[in-house]
Amino acid sequence: MEYIKTPKVENVRMLDRYSKIPSQGTLYLTATHLIFVDPDAKKETWILHMHIASLEKLPLTTTGSPLLIRCKTFLSVTFVIPKERDCHDIYITLQQLSQPSNVEDLYCFQYSSSVEDIPKTSGWNFFELKSEFKRMGVPNDHWCLTMLNKDYELCDTYPKFLYVPSTASTTVLMGSSRFRSKGRLPVLSYLHHNKASISRCSQPLSGFSARCLEDEQMLNHVLKTNPNSNFMYVVDTRPKINAMANRAAGKGYENEAFYENIKFHFLGVENIHVMRNSLTKIIETCEQKNPTMNSFLSGLESSGWLKHIKSILDTSWFIAQALEDGINVVVHCSDGWDRTAQVCSLASLLLDPYYRTVNGFQALIEKDWLAFGHKFSERCAHIQSDSKEVSPVFTQLLDATWQLTQQFPLTFQFNERFLLTIHDHVMSCQYGTFIGNCEKDRLDLRLAERTFSLWGYMSYHLSEYINPVYIAEESPGILVPNLCPQNIRFWRGMYCRFESGVHPREPLGDLLLATCDHSNSLEDHIKYLTKKITSVKSLLLNAKEKKKTKSKDFKPDDSNLLDNKYLYDKNTLCQLESADDNHPLRADSKEKDKPVTVEDSKGVQEIIGSLESVALDWKTLRNISECGCSTPFDHFSRKYHCRKCGDVFCIRCIDKRVILPGHLTQKTAPVCRPCFDKIQGNSEAVE
Repeated sequence: MEYIKTPKVENVRMLDRYSKIPSQGTLYLTATHLIFVDPDAKKETWILHMHIASLEKLPLTTTGSPLLIRCKTFLSVTFVIPKERDCHDIYITLQQLSQPSNVEDLYCFQYSSSVEDIPKTSGWNFFELKSEFKRMGVPNDHWCLTMLNKDYELCDTYPKFLYVPSTASTTVLMGSSRFRSKGRLPVLSYLHHNKASISRCSQPLSGFSARCLEDEQMLNHVLKTNPNSNFMYVVDTRPKINAMANRAAGKGYENEAFYENIKFHFLGVENIHVMRNSLTKIIETCEQKNPTMNSFLSGLESSGWLKHIKSILDTSWFIAQALEDGINVVVHCSDGWDRTAQVCSLASLLLDPYYRTVNGFQALIEKDWLAFGHKFSERCAHIQSDSKEVSPVFTQLLDATWQLTQQFPLTFQFNERFLLTIHDHVMSCQYGTFIGNCEKDRLDLRLAERTFSLWGYMSYHLSEYINPVYIAEESPGILVPNLCPQNIRFWRGMYCRFESGVHPREPLGDLLLATCDHSNSLEDHIKYLTKKITSVKSLLLNAKEKKKTKSKDFKPDDSNLLDNKYLYDKNTLCQLESADDNHPLRADSKEKDKPVTVEDSKGVQEIIGSLESVALDWKTLRNISECGCSTPFDHFSRKYHCRKCGDVFCIRCIDKRVILPGHLTQKTAPVCRPCFDKIQGNSEAVE
């Protein structure tokens, strides 16, 4: 690639604050990754260019020029490069590669291969907005689909399909849109089973005294969609002082004197700038060189991060309670695509068990974030843009969701790895799912035709994301979280996941998943063996009936009958030796001494063969530091068992799936490459 002037630098040191002795190896710069290889420790560190959040050249030292790289995945690493010129070349190159100036230069448009040969179309058809609203029972008598935005002329950051009150006329809809910031008029986001709803919009252009009759009518129409309540809430997620400041710019909030039958609430979630600064302080706290308990807790407190997560959950819980009580809620912040997306989606998560499943959570993201125009490319700095537009809004959604999974471990189908994978690929730009700032952007870029979908990739790895203790039947309709301050936890698995520390532990979720996978494999194997044994038993009974027919004229003494296979004591056997060959008993003995035919032993052979086709014992995950291919396992690496041999491998070495002999259900199972070749060879031999 033209950017890469220095593709390889040797004798580079990688500093690790947990180790007194730095790693030393070679630094490779490719078109997509920065790769550090330490041959002595057999360790590789891969950094995707698009994951790089910031680069900083530190002051020169006697050993070289240090380059500090901070990643959007919260990996922080320092490379000491012997020559300052090489360091400068890498610094400039990484700046260009990590934040392209043109959206067409993003990784997703070059990414073309997949280990599993996943079709490019896979995942793009997983979600359809009209189907999701149909699941909620919309359209109905109170809500209808309007096509006013089919060409994105009403609001270019909204989806083309909008659900609005059936009684609202075109004049009302267009007037309300003109009175709302960015044209984002109130539209349906979620309909509860009791007809209470969440509608979302942006702030009104009210200034200090402006009003709009169409907008006032619009909110009145929203109120009338719920016959069970004579009032509704309008929730402004901003602190009131921020909303008042916006009035000076001609925006602001609804005047209760003009809007009938509404109760107005400010719920105090801070803006994107406060959240960005808060995350910066969290990162600084986690990067302390010699952290003490006091310094860490002090840094955590001063960042305000947990306080912000709590305020988002508090607002979401207020909305969820209102709907459960049968009251409509209209939600907005400033432009309705950051805080509004957070609280609308989290309130829906609290109310609807469907959104706590893998497919449901993906649908929630598609609906409230992708369709309704959260600015992913700007908030996640996919391309060069105003740094003041960058903010961890989506990261906070995942953090708040994780908080709920900790309080309700049995009610979420997905695990922590599911949330982390989504977070990292929102930042990676490897898939087209999160590229752009709205639905219109994604259609204009033809992402569904030109790029792979994250949902398609994740569907091929679904077993990695399943919560092993999930019980669908016990999931309550509405979750009632305890949001007292001591219940809001620091998510170490997100912000400190790359710290191996002195005493690394196996993630409990991985151990549970491995145990469940092994148990399921053995249970399936037992069912298979039971079926085969039943068929062999039938075969033996048929053989017994044949023998009975041949020896029906001979009645052995009951005292000599030991079991149903006609085994005899020594005296009887001696009699057989001296008996005439034509005697029925002698003939039966000869029949018994005949070699077993292939036909008679087929079932037995299958059972014996199947015992070796399934790994009855799986190797423990503990104390395995690297794969057989020498790839090291770090804190975040998932270890995989081969279902045939039971050994532990990395993702690269267990990329094959095959229908495994010895299982009753004909599902493909992950196996290592040697076992895959062996199974394929056996299949060809049988054919």
